[in-house]
Amino acid sequence: MLALVLVSLLVALCSLAVAVLALRRPDGSARVPAGDALPEDVQGLRQEVAALRAETSDALRHLAVVRYDAFGDMGGHLSWSLALLDDGGNGVVLTSIHGRAEARTYAKSVADWRCDQQLSPEELEAIEHARPG
Repeated sequence: MLALVLVSLLVALCSLAVAVLALRRPDGSARVPAGDALPEDVQGLRQEVAALRAETSDALRHLAVVRYDAFGDMGGHLSWSLALLDDGGNGVVLTSIHGRAEARTYAKSVADWRCDQQLSPEELEAIEHARPG
């Protein structure tokens, strides 16, 4: 009796494995049901993901920091330029120049990965490092 139960369990597991393999494509993704009809909840999730992507395109999510010595007689890379940009390359470059007696901070707006004001080599480098791909 126990042997019959074990054989039945083994057959069930094998058929389950065959069913899973049959539903898989060679690239590892699952097959879409016949007629390419997706369940309503999957369609809703796709719409939510698309809406979230549209919302985050304006987020300042591309950033890079370049640290450097602004003056030859100082060390420690205390000066820095920070690029904060969205997907379209719009945002700001912040720069802080540290000297012996003072520190100065500058902000320059960036549109489409370019700036109307003259950029320092470090600011250009920060923008390039922030650019995706």
